[in-house]
Amino acid sequence: MCGIVGAEDLDTAERILEEQSHRGSSAKVLGENFCIGHVLHSVVGEVAQPFNKSGLLTANCEIYNWRELAEKHGIEVKNDAELLYKLIESGGTECLDELDGIYSFGYLKEDEVVLARDLLGVNPLWYCEEPFSFASEKKALESQGLEAKELHPRQLLRYNLKTGEITTENRDFFDIQEKENDLETIAEEIKEKFLDAVEKRVPEKNLALLFSGGVDSTLIAAALKELGKDFTCYTSGIQHGNVNKPRDLEWAEKIAEAMDLELEIYNAELEEVETTLPDIVDWISSTSTVKTGVALPFHFALTGDEKVVMSGLGSEQLYAGYSRHQGYLNKECLSGLRSMYHRDLYRDNVISFRNGYELRVPFLDEQLIEHALTIPEEYKVKEGYRKYVLRIAAEKLGVPEEVVWRKKTAAQYGSNFDKAIDKLSRNKGFGHKQEYLNSLRDRPNKKLAALTSGGKDSNAALYRMKRRNNEISCLVTLRSENKDSYMFDSKKEMTDLEEQSERLGIPLIVQKTKGEKEKELEDLEEAFRKAKSQYGIEGVVAGALASTYQRDRVEIMAEKTGLKAFSPLWQENQENYMKWLIREGFEVEITSVAARGLGKSWEGKVLDNELVEELISLSREYGFNAAGEGGEYETRVTGFPSDI
Repeated sequence: MCGIVGAEDLDTAERILEEQSHRGSSAKVLGENFCIGHVLHSVVGEVAQPFNKSGLLTANCEIYNWRELAEKHGIEVKNDAELLYKLIESGGTECLDELDGIYSFGYLKEDEVVLARDLLGVNPLWYCEEPFSFASEKKALESQGLEAKELHPRQLLRYNLKTGEITTENRDFFDIQEKENDLETIAEEIKEKFLDAVEKRVPEKNLALLFSGGVDSTLIAAALKELGKDFTCYTSGIQHGNVNKPRDLEWAEKIAEAMDLELEIYNAELEEVETTLPDIVDWISSTSTVKTGVALPFHFALTGDEKVVMSGLGSEQLYAGYSRHQGYLNKECLSGLRSMYHRDLYRDNVISFRNGYELRVPFLDEQLIEHALTIPEEYKVKEGYRKYVLRIAAEKLGVPEEVVWRKKTAAQYGSNFDKAIDKLSRNKGFGHKQEYLNSLRDRPNKKLAALTSGGKDSNAALYRMKRRNNEISCLVTLRSENKDSYMFDSKKEMTDLEEQSERLGIPLIVQKTKGEKEKELEDLEEAFRKAKSQYGIEGVVAGALASTYQRDRVEIMAEKTGLKAFSPLWQENQENYMKWLIREGFEVEITSVAARGLGKSWEGKVLDNELVEELISLSREYGFNAAGEGGEYETRVTGFPSDI
């Protein structure tokens, strides 16, 4: 894999490419009316890019079936990038449906630039609308003072050099197709498909494996041993003060010995974390506590001289491994897959390349994903274990039993790096580690629109995303003629929303809708397009707590408009959430009630600690949702936290 770039002039293209010099050893820029550039990190057959015949192509790709496709189409090529170029040259972008692999590319022919990436977004691609330019990394564009947007993986972008017009084409994603089968058969299918996924990603040269001793990384190790491949495991952690030894290091050492694996361990110092954090935040262009906490063990672990590293990323999304995966498990899995490109994949790609590695993720194999979405939900969470069917498959591949049934520990916790960030934030006088990380970046992480009804959930979601160093560029509300809309709360007066907009200092976009089921989603899409056009937003924030109906539809409409979707309250413990609202300083008035146990006397009450406790008690007695997620009551926010 490599780094790619495009810009309107040679000087800008070369400067952007220089910012990505860590992604390869040789760089080249071509073009006249628009310049295309490439920096090469060769793993499969070193062929110089950009390709230049009737069109120009710069590609960052790993196509696993390139030899088969070359034979099928009768094309003579030396590697996967050259195959991609010749397929596009001969048949256009329709060839993308044939590819088994990951890619991002820029293709220039005559007066049009085409940008595209693989559907999951494993390979990154960012662009700027004016002046039009693109790069593999956000930081490379930001370094030139350009406003970078991430190309949505399910969109293909076309830029007309003459008119300056940008158009997009939506691409289909995976879907749920549950099939009946017995547990043992499904586990055996996972084993075979996983072996194929791992084997096709093994390079000819040396291979590294990020290893925590958890079921995912150990499953990869077991597959590599089954295939007879050579590899080295890497792990890292930190122990400071009276903090216990990192659990992941203990497990990695124990399992490496049991399986006779070569293991390299890096023990970081607190001072190293302090000096490294500004770089990490800069590289990944984010101050997210989770992203940063996961990036640190990844970064410190990569101490070898291999060119390729494998990671167990993706298993949680396929087999329902997170605690937030509750009910409608395959919908949760699909939602997780949709958001992986901005939640996890960009971070891991950048950290890999900053350490001289190319990232490969066998769990995100197309055939494995399609199979995972056919598995009945009762096999994914069973007998108190998440990823149950994957654990059975791991047993079949010889993963030690103690690892198979080990409960998940997130990387930032198992390595102790989250504790290190917390320690540093307190040492520096910050009230919270998020405040500390925010201080390390001089610009917002993302520009977002907040979908709002004026109630507690939409405003709480807005607040959380703003505290995470995001700019809330505008509010979006749909004004429905249907007072019983499935999607939108239309019982509040417009003056409530206008007042909130004024108090927050955030402009409000009002979109009218008749509120007809499903058709109202077209109006939501139009509202998102207005927000994107007027305020240049990258994503939307929704206050969904537990309603997959609302969450999924917001995600789909955001995707159609090339936006990211965020639901920061998702699967929050509703009782704790209600207490948090008051603790943070929200003033929440109950405007209407519709549940047994809640009389009309509740209408007009502004919640405080005592009333929240009473509300929780009634919810337990009468069996309604404490946060009103089932429509038991509606709210409006009359007062906000001081730091919003």
